This record gives sequence, C-alpha cells and structure tokens, in this order.
Amino acid sequence: MNKSQRDKNDLACQAADEFCKLYYECMDKTRHLINKLYLDSGLMVYNGTGVSGKDNIQKFIAELPATSHTISSLDAQPISEFAVGQQSTLTILIAGNVRIADRKPAYFVQDFTVTVHDSKWRIVSDCFRLQEPMT
Repeated sequence: MNKSQRDKNDLACQAADEFCKLYYECMDKTRHLINKLYLDSGLMVYNGTGVSGKDNIQKFIAELPATSHTISSLDAQPISEFAVGQQSTLTILIAGNVRIADRKPAYFVQDFTVTVHDSKWRIVSDCFRLQEPMT
C-alpha cells in the first residue's frame, strides 16, 4: 500500500473513532438528538427491522429500552470517490457489548456507511445486530 492510501486509511479510522464516540454518546444519553446524525433519507436495520428516514429512525430509537455501549473494536475504510461521487464516504464496522435496560451485556456488531453532508458526517445506512451465542 502506498503512503497516500495509508494516510487515507489512517484518516478514515480517526474520523470513524470520533464519529462513533459521538454516536454512542448520543444513543446512550441524548437520543432525542440522534436524528441529527442521519441523512434525511438515512436507512437503518435494527436486528432485522428496517426503518427509513431520519424522523422515523428517531421515533424507532426513542422507543428502544435504555442502553449502554462499550466498543471493543472499530475498523473503517474510505469508499472510493469513483463509487460515491466527490464527497468523503466511509464504511465503519464496530463490535462490542451493549447493556439493554437491566439485562446482562450482550455482544453486538454494527456497521455504518457515513458521508460528509453540510460539512458533517451523516449516516447513509446503519445495520445493528445483537449476536446470540451459538448452541
């Protein structure tokens, strides 16, 4: 990998780290603001339930039980401008534990596609999945 690509990957991981801190802080403490992180046409799949549009996502998330997320791994990759146009776009993969209400923590994975819109990162798509142990 050349230095230019390595630099882009490093910047992607730094931006993803900052974005995820903001997202999970909002998800766990200030859900009433979470729609500001999505594009108007944003998409979310939460454990198999699809929701479209930032206002519908806001309503859906507001009805979920309280959460507390702990991130154990994060990876990000820039998406080529040839694939998405001139705006910066990233794919982000997160894994960790989430405590939902008073239940014991459960393992989760989540992936985002985020893009710069109005000089801020906005979620294009979001897929969250609780991971059940295999029996």
